[in-house]
Order: sequence, then structure tokens, then C-alpha cells
Amino acid sequence: MTRLSQIADLEAPRLPKPVAATTHGRSQRRAWIAWAAVCFFWGTTYLGIKIGLETIPPFLLGGARYTLAGVVLIVLIKARTRSLPAFSEWAFLAVLGFFMIVLGNGGVVWGEQFVPSGLTAVVLGTSPFWMVSVNALMPGGERLHARQWLGLVIGFAGIVFLVWPEISLAGGGRQFILGVVALEIACAGWAVGANLTRRHVLPRDVLGAAALQMLFGGLMMLTIGTTAGEWSRAAITPRTFTAWLYLAIFGSVVGYAAFSYALQHLPVAIVSLHNFINPVIAVALGSLVLGEPFHSRMLLAGVVIVIGILVVGPPVARRT
Repeated sequence: MTRLSQIADLEAPRLPKPVAATTHGRSQRRAWIAWAAVCFFWGTTYLGIKIGLETIPPFLLGGARYTLAGVVLIVLIKARTRSLPAFSEWAFLAVLGFFMIVLGNGGVVWGEQFVPSGLTAVVLGTSPFWMVSVNALMPGGERLHARQWLGLVIGFAGIVFLVWPEISLAGGGRQFILGVVALEIACAGWAVGANLTRRHVLPRDVLGAAALQMLFGGLMMLTIGTTAGEWSRAAITPRTFTAWLYLAIFGSVVGYAAFSYALQHLPVAIVSLHNFINPVIAVALGSLVLGEPFHSRMLLAGVVIVIGILVVGPPVARRT
């Protein structure tokens, strides 16, 4: 570089970096942080549920969790002077709350009474299979082709390989089977609710719709728990209260807010990778904190399920 060019360079005005590019880069960094938070918090919810179930029956645990989460989200939305969905949409959102909270989460909490937390997370890896199957059955849904059918068969084989050694009608085998069935019902309920959401909930209403779904679903779960007489079996300890509060605030409010932000700034395929990371965290925590058994069979079955998901198509994000 010549002397003249150095002087010219020194005297040249320094132009500021484009604001749009700087803002985009900052949003991208925040989006990746939000995605990491989703992976961590939703991966830990299985442990939180297992601990909460020590003294709190399933529907009271889930109902209190989502009722509190819905109220907190509504307060935050109002504090930001944003509006909730119109009252005319609340009945439909209550239906979504039934499928996604009562069935989608209630099935998980009920099933975890009899299935280890890590194994629960692996079984719930079948959610994408239910998503494509339910979507194919809905009006205007995409038909399943040979590749999707092959992926479904591979995924089903992975689940059978995973749970078959545990299936014994002696001892606790029957309860284990009921727990696995409840988990699959949860996947089916979530798939129905998610497909309805994709068709009828506008992007601008996502957070408000989620808040009302949580509130309505939580109240329905509390009603079921009350009808089933769960209050007589409920007890609160510092350990289970902490687990419940963690599930409500970090598992639901923070987790879903982070998920919504990541979904706005990152490709769906990237965000959906949490489906593969959550079970790893859940299995690790179940083994380290609760002493749950870890078998190589779980790893092999997980690999088979992932292969099935990749054959079917991109994974679909699941809220836990």
C-alpha cells in the first residue's frame, strides 16, 4: 500500500455497519441461544415429571403446571400490550387444549408412572410418525407414499425392539404396557392438535393461542384429577413443589417462548432437531439423577427410530 493510499484510507469517512445486517446477526445469535434453551429445558422435563409424580398424582401435576403457565403467559402478553385471540376463537382453542395438553401431555404424565423417564423420551420420538399419519387422514392432507410407509415400518420396528424385553405379563409388565400405550395416545393427541393448529391458527396469534390452550387444557386436567379423586392422594414436598414449578415456568413458559423465537429466526428443520437431542438429555439425567437403567438396546432402538424419522421426512417439533 502506497503512502498516498494510506493517507486516503485514514481520511476516508468511516461508514457505519448496516443496521439491518447488525440486527439480523444479533437475532441469529439470540435464536441459537433460544434453540439451545429449548433442547435443554424440554430435555429436562421428563426428569421433572418423574420427580413430581413422587407425591403429586398425574392429572393434578399436569393440570396445575399448565394452568399456572397459561396464566403467566397471558399476563406477559398483556404486559406487552398485545391482545389475545378473539373470544369467538376460544372454543376452538379449548379443543386444541384437549388434544395437545390433556391427551398430549396428560398421556405423558400418566405413562411416566410406569415407564422410566429416559425411556419415555425415546418412545415419544415416534411423534413424527403420528404427525405424517394424522396429516394424511385429514382433508387436504398429503398422502403417504412408499418412502413414508417404509419409514413408519422402520420406526415401529425400533419401538418394538425397545420395549419388547420389558413386556411380560408377570410383575409390573402389564402396567408397563399401559404406560407405553398412554405415551402413544399422547403422540396421537399431540399430532391431531398440531395439525389443526397448522391449519387454523394464524402466525400472529401463536403465543396467545398457546397461552389459552395451556390454560384451558390445564383446567380440564384439574377437573379430571378432581373427578378421579386425586386430591386425596396428593402431597407437597419441597422436592416435588420445585419440580412442579420448574415444569410450569421453565418447561412451559420459558421453553415455549424460546421455541417461538427460534422458529421465527431459524429454519424449521434446524429447530426440529431438538427431537433428537431431548431424548439424549432425558436418558442421561434419568441415569445420573434417578439411577434408571441404561441398556445398549435403548441406544440401538433410538438409532433405528431416527433412521425411520429421516426416511419419513424432516422431524416435527414437539412441545413437552
